[in-house]
Amino acid sequence: MAIRYTLWLDPDDVAQHRAVEADLERYFMERFADYPHIRLFGADPYDYDAPFNRLYDVLIARANDYCQRQWRYVPTPVQLNQAFFRAVGRSPKFLRDPQDGDPHRSSS
Repeated sequence: MAIRYTLWLDPDDVAQHRAVEADLERYFMERFADYPHIRLFGADPYDYDAPFNRLYDVLIARANDYCQRQWRYVPTPVQLNQAFFRAVGRSPKFLRDPQDGDPHRSSS
């Protein structure tokens, strides 16, 4: 198996890695705007047909293609995953129910 991830091939180019990761987060935020609001919880998290899980798979693949085309950069799966979930955390498109079981959220 050949090493192909840019982060692994050139680990010292921190500025480029950070720029790509920030761009990936912006990319995901822009893509989320194309979708209606999505509930994060309530469905089985292992259900591959749940809207959030289908969205994740599609957008990760598109972001990977975008990076390679726009930056000539091959992101690691971890870079894609982290950028995706940072964007989910910032986006108003994802809804949570008050009874999600998060001890840090009040039910009022």
